[in-house]
Amino acid sequence: MSGQAPASAVLVRPHRFRPNPQTAVDNAFQHRLAASPPQIAARARDEVDGLARVLGAAGVEVRVFDDRSGATPDSVFPNNWLSTHADGTVVLYPMCAANRRAERREDVIAHLRESFVVDRVLDLSGYEREGRFLEGTGAMVLDHVGRRAYACRSARLDPDLFARTCAELGLEPLLFEALDCRGVPVYHTNVLMSVGAEVAVVGSGMIRDLAQRGAVLGALRDSGREVVEIAEEQVAGFLGNCLELSGSEGPVLAMSERASAQLTPAQRRRIERRCRILTAAVPTIEAAGGSVRCMIAGIHLPPRAPATQPGRERSTGRCLPLPLGVPSAQV
Repeated sequence: MSGQAPASAVLVRPHRFRPNPQTAVDNAFQHRLAASPPQIAARARDEVDGLARVLGAAGVEVRVFDDRSGATPDSVFPNNWLSTHADGTVVLYPMCAANRRAERREDVIAHLRESFVVDRVLDLSGYEREGRFLEGTGAMVLDHVGRRAYACRSARLDPDLFARTCAELGLEPLLFEALDCRGVPVYHTNVLMSVGAEVAVVGSGMIRDLAQRGAVLGALRDSGREVVEIAEEQVAGFLGNCLELSGSEGPVLAMSERASAQLTPAQRRRIERRCRILTAAVPTIEAAGGSVRCMIAGIHLPPRAPATQPGRERSTGRCLPLPLGVPSAQV
């Protein structure tokens, strides 16, 4: 299942990072920082550089883009507006917070076209005007090999748009509800679970409905992965927000130092039977409500052959043509 764990990734280095007040409404993972804005920005920039070094040392190809704008506080999380796929598709997603919509960058797409095969760009951003959102691989966790998309209900995911996007990408949608102990919905699926080529990590207890929980766990176990269930307290420590990547010496599971500290010895042994654990300290960025997985946009596109001519690419730049209202598959 090597197509599941990418060997290349996009990171965004922010120069004016700060926790985003527009996303704090439904992101229970956010908190304030006791530091000046310049201190916060400098720390976040250093944390991105630290993660890039850790990934690069493991043999993951990292492409870092600077963001000097003060209008995009969450730009460090590019996986919410961008996903890439092995058939040459790039998808641009509609974002819930108005100040996140400027995170979509033409220069990133142009760079991907130069180095990889991009056969179409599926631009869903127009659905923002209708109040319909689908925040990429934050709102969805994709099994590229098993052709399935896992997603929990939230304000960041429109169920009909989720179902139709899955149909366009050839994925089976698996929609469920996940709540914390106070009954607050989990804002993004990727803080709850991670699906790699070798290991799947899931905060299964937060899927309160037993039938839905059984369906999610059954699908993960049937895929042949090592399924590591984690507790709600570990989810709160960003243990679910990890990402498996392909390093030069085999699979690696990238997570924050805070997340790694949440692992029990038994969980660590189970993961390390399949993957090497990589850690990076990102406490400043975690104050914005996301961790290492949110910081990484994996590149699943085929590499461009040297003889390929750029003029042979095509970009649809379109929204899905089907009307909304198609009921989404769920468990």
